[in-house]
Amino acid sequence: MKTINALISASNVSVIKHHKSILKNIDIQINKNDFITIIGPNGAGKTMLLKCLMGFYEPNFGKIQKKDKLKIGYMPQSINVINTVPITVKSFITVRKKYDDVSFKQVISEVDINQLVNKQLSVLSGGEMQRVLLARSLLNNPDLLVLDEPAQNLDISGQLSFYKLIQEIYSKRNISILMVSHDLHLVMVSTKKVLCLSNHICCSGKPQQVAQDPEFISMFGKDMANMMAVYQHTNHTSQIDNQLIDGEKNN
Repeated sequence: MKTINALISASNVSVIKHHKSILKNIDIQINKNDFITIIGPNGAGKTMLLKCLMGFYEPNFGKIQKKDKLKIGYMPQSINVINTVPITVKSFITVRKKYDDVSFKQVISEVDINQLVNKQLSVLSGGEMQRVLLARSLLNNPDLLVLDEPAQNLDISGQLSFYKLIQEIYSKRNISILMVSHDLHLVMVSTKKVLCLSNHICCSGKPQQVAQDPEFISMFGKDMANMMAVYQHTNHTSQIDNQLIDGEKNN
């Protein structure tokens, strides 16, 4: 596996917990300006793979290499906010972070939370909290942004808005993105490469290719494969917006 220019490279990574195989022989390489989305069913090992790649968890087998001085920004699925502990949005974003006022103002403007910085974390809505988590992950100008199910607690409108924001950040910044997502209908317009995981890598490639792979069809069904296949991989989301919103109205 080539690793010269890779931000992160993993070879033959396997994880076994409680005598159960969580990940098996995973090979993945994340390069500069990559946008990779990991998909797969519940229990497929998606979050565990992120933990291994970031160094939060040591795999039982295999090798993981990182670029020297690699800066990673991590946005978890969610956090537990203790309502009895007062903390403002600004304090939460900046705690244990090295930053300057210019960087802080830039990032809160980028994710559009200027009006939230003095609010208590405990009063935020789900959508507001996701943007705050994103701002915290971007504050130190990372080389790689890692997102674990970033829109899972949002309604359809919130999902669309959040994925558009991620796409804008990817386009404007010199950054790579690694994302876990279950929003298959949005993967087509928000990623360059899809990796389908079910403890092992079932298939990977451009979204259109993966949607036609027998392993993907077996896992998610022909209807999902056909729906993904009709979308062209572009940065324009108006068509998918309309189809998703119409679909929600009809449900």
